[in-house]
Amino acid sequence: QAQLVESGGGLVQAGGSLRLSCAASGWIFRRHFMAWYRQAPGKERDFVAAISWSAGNTYFADSVKGRFTIFRDNAKNTVYLQMNSLKPEDTAVYYCAADSRDRLLGVDEYAYWGQGTQVTVSS
Repeated sequence: QAQLVESGGGLVQAGGSLRLSCAASGWIFRRHFMAWYRQAPGKERDFVAAISWSAGNTYFADSVKGRFTIFRDNAKNTVYLQMNSLKPEDTAVYYCAADSRDRLLGVDEYAYWGQGTQVTVSS
C-alpha cells in the first residue's frame, strides 16, 4: 500500500528556515512526480512546489519563488522542501502529493497524499 509521510514542520520565527521531508513507501518512488501543497485555515489547498521523476524539472508558486527549493533523493525515497526566509503568510499545513504522471496536475488529480505537517511562522 502506497504511503507518504511528511515531517519537519514546526514553529519558526519570520525570516527563519525549515526543511520538510516526505518519505514514500510501498511503490516505485523514482517513477512518481512529487509535489507540495499547503492549506491555511479556511482556505483552499494551494500548490507550492513540484519536481519531476528525474528532478530535471522543478516548479514553484510565485509566492515562494526564490525562497523555497524542492529536491528529491530517489535512493532514500524522499522528497524535500527547503523553506527559507519564511513569512507569517507561509503558515499552513503542508501536504506531500505523488502521481505516476510526470507533469503538473490539478490538486484533485494526484493519486497519493500524505497526512500533512503543520508549519507556523510567527511575526
